[in-house]
Amino acid sequence: MKLLLHRTGLFSLASGILLLFCLPAAASDKSIMDRISGADEPFDDSGIKSAYDLALKTVRAQIPYQGGTFKVLTRKDSIDRFRCSVCHTDKIPQARDSTLFTHGDIKINHGREGDGLACADCHHEKERDFLVGKKGESVDFDHSYLLCGKCHFRQLNDWVGGAHGKRVKYWAGERVVNNCATCHNPHSPRFTKRMPATYSLPLDE
Repeated sequence: MKLLLHRTGLFSLASGILLLFCLPAAASDKSIMDRISGADEPFDDSGIKSAYDLALKTVRAQIPYQGGTFKVLTRKDSIDRFRCSVCHTDKIPQARDSTLFTHGDIKINHGREGDGLACADCHHEKERDFLVGKKGESVDFDHSYLLCGKCHFRQLNDWVGGAHGKRVKYWAGERVVNNCATCHNPHSPRFTKRMPATYSLPLDE
């Protein structure tokens, strides 16, 4: 009885598949392959036109590259003490050791030994909420790559082209990349040297 039901089920399945492929072809007098080949818009499996957007705060980069425009992760949202102009005013600070309390965690290790950078080399002296470009112009913190490129122009070119840094979101859709300060501490940008992590089996195995 079970064998009969099994054979009957297989026969019904085979009949359904046969009808699925034969009836449309008979109605149009064309085979399935003929209809696929004659489609106006053939299926393109080499790419994808869209991707789900991630909840990221971005700005459009102020520098072009060979693939067109792209976006950069914002910087100001990740700075704990911004806006700088809240404290950096024309008034003389009244609190004792105010610099120690507000910027005591900052250790500048940026630049050649004996010729390190000072605050005013990167931060605008008058417009406190901005960085300073190579011609003295104001640079928004969200576009800090323009500041970094003053000295690190080779890295900037690699970053624009995609050889330096990291793309976020997906491989498809609009290009979004990390800002320089996403990976590098701007006051101490060099990564500490370390040995590569390796895996070895325990000696007793």
